[in-house]
Formats: sequence, C-alpha cells, structure tokens
Amino acid sequence: MTSFDTLDDDLRTARERVRRLERLTGQRRAVAAQIQEVEALLGDLEIRLAEEEDDVSRLEGGFTAFLSGLTGSREERLARERAEAQAVRQRIEGQRARLGWLHADRAAVESGLAEVGSAPQEYGALLERKERLLMASGDPRGGELSRIARELAETAADLREHEEAHRAGTAAAEAVGQVLRCLGGARGASVWDMLGGGTFADMVEHGHLRNADEAAWHAQRALDAFARELADVGVHVAPVMPEVDTRWFADMFFDNIVTDAFKHQRIARTGEAVAETARWVSGTVDGLAARCGELARRRDSLEARREDVLTG
Repeated sequence: MTSFDTLDDDLRTARERVRRLERLTGQRRAVAAQIQEVEALLGDLEIRLAEEEDDVSRLEGGFTAFLSGLTGSREERLARERAEAQAVRQRIEGQRARLGWLHADRAAVESGLAEVGSAPQEYGALLERKERLLMASGDPRGGELSRIARELAETAADLREHEEAHRAGTAAAEAVGQVLRCLGGARGASVWDMLGGGTFADMVEHGHLRNADEAAWHAQRALDAFARELADVGVHVAPVMPEVDTRWFADMFFDNIVTDAFKHQRIARTGEAVAETARWVSGTVDGLAARCGELARRRDSLEARREDVLTG
C-alpha cells in the first residue's frame, strides 16, 4: 500500500495552523469587544469623576459650603465627597491599566495571525495531494486512514484548546482566590476594629483592602484571558470582578462604632460576591477538565485504530 505517514503528519500540522488561525481570529474579536467595553467604562467614570470633583469644589467654597457650615456638617460631607472622588480616580487608574493590558494582548494576537495567514491555502493544497494519492493507490485502507487523520487532527486541536482554557481558568481561580484571602484578612481586622482595636486595627484593615483592590485588578485580567479562551471552545461569557470598596478615607476621619459596622458589612458583602465568582470559575474549570479527559480518550482510541489499520 501507499504510505501516507509523512503526508498525514503534514496534514495534521497544516490543520493545526488553520485551527490556530481560527482561534486567533476569534480572540481578536473578543479582545476588540473588551477594549470597546473598557473605553466606554472609562468615559462613564471620567464623567462621574467630574461630578464628584464639582461636589467637592462646592463644599470647599461658595454657597453650599456656607450652608453646610451653618448646619455643622461641612467637614463630614467634604471628607466623604473627597473619598468618593478618590475612589473614582482609583477606578479610572485601574481601568486604564486594564486597557493597556488589552492593547498588549491584541498586539500579541495580531502577531500570531501574521504567522498563520496562509494556513488555509496550505491545508487545501495538502488535501488535494492526499486525494490524488488515494485515488491512484486503489487501496481501500487509504480512505480509512484519511478519515482517521482528519478526526485525529480535529480531536488534537479540540484537546489543545480545552487544555488552554483549563490553564487560563486555573490561573483565574488562583487570582480570584488571592482577592478572597485579602478580603478575609480585612474582615478579621474589621471585627477587631469593632471590638475596640483602634487606629492600629484601622491601618491593618485598610492595608488588606488596598491589597484586595490591587489583587482584584489582576484577577480581572485573568478573567478576561479566561473568557477569551472559553470563547475558543464555544462558551461566551463576560465575567466581571466585584468592586472592592475603597472609600476608607472618610471612615478613618470619622472612626466610630457605626462606621466600623458599615465597613464590616461592606467587606462581608464584597467577600460574598467574590466567593460567588470563585465558585463559577471552579465549576467551569472542573467542566473543562472533564472534557479534556474525554478528548484525550478519543485521541488515544483513534491512534490505536490508525495503528491497527497500518499494521493490517
């Protein structure tokens, strides 16, 4: 019989390149949508910041400041408005950093696309060559080997894509877990603060919250990457990390049992929301692991069948 080993290897390689082109094309669409979303968020945040800064300016001077001074609430309102404005600034900084990451991701995708732009033509030429050889050989086993080669190429590509999604999900789970650990530290310090921990407890609590806020942005980047990998396997989602409340500036200025209780409640609610995200990531990763196992078993079965046909 005619040996198709070398040609089958070339076909698998060419099909891998075609699948990579398809995957990267999908990733380009996904990252473009993410960039558009972040740009819209930045626009909204910048409008909100202008409003917050206007509120601060009115309280720092003018008629509103005069009225607030008469009622004795000026300092409290000013501190809280400044805290709100600072929180928005931090959101803007975070989204700008996220936008920079997404632009870098898009550049990497475009570079990959340039490497496999001719893959469909190469794959088509190899298929035509294989067809001619099969027609010339007259060996009925040639048709069976051709079918197995196609199925092996598809299965190997599916397996790789699911494994990539699984790795991205594992990284996202670790990143979200770090946010939970930081919030857990903040929650513990918050309980201590309510029991009379004082200034030192405040410092510990706010340190954990700052760490949680930073970790949340890293987790969002990991979730963005995970979403793009999931799109490659037909799952279209847009996971968003819950916001970590950073309005502790005024809480430090007005430190009492009431504000301590409010802080504790905010931390607890954020922790619950992040835990829900963690559960979704974990469940999705488990599903991907199961699918990887199925595809690996199918690949092994096809390889065994190919060996049986070749050894006759």
